[in-house]
Amino acid sequence: MSYVVDFVNVSTIGLESSPVKEALAGLRANEARYFMNKYKHVFTVVSAEEGNKDLDYVTNILKDQRDIVIESKPLQTSSFQVENIKFTYVFYESGLSINVMYTVDDAKKRAVGFKLSDGMEVPKELASKFKFASMKSKLAGTIRGSFFVIKEKK
Repeated sequence: MSYVVDFVNVSTIGLESSPVKEALAGLRANEARYFMNKYKHVFTVVSAEEGNKDLDYVTNILKDQRDIVIESKPLQTSSFQVENIKFTYVFYESGLSINVMYTVDDAKKRAVGFKLSDGMEVPKELASKFKFASMKSKLAGTIRGSFFVIKEKK
């Protein structure tokens, strides 16, 4: 069952098992606000069980591109297209959010983004591979983020 993420009344629905559920809910709401403001897109999520194709997609890109395997339990996913960009999100129990931004018509504008909820440690599978920059959010407190560009296989 899908859940429309409310960025006015932030809820922990679907994230209850996370030790940083309030911060993760704020991070998810921050994404919802961004897509509403920029694209007028309503951000919805489904459970990881329902979104297993999206989870597999993200998991395969991480493994193929950087040999990364996320150890945390996935809780929710989201997948949609706005304009010429496909977005796929996975929200993990640890407080990690991963998104894949895949521009349909420009192979040079494809990337994987990582965001860490306020209060969580950098996952060990990412710590040695990425540096994280911080930004403030009214909904999510301090968000730390990093990314990598998806390289096309030859």
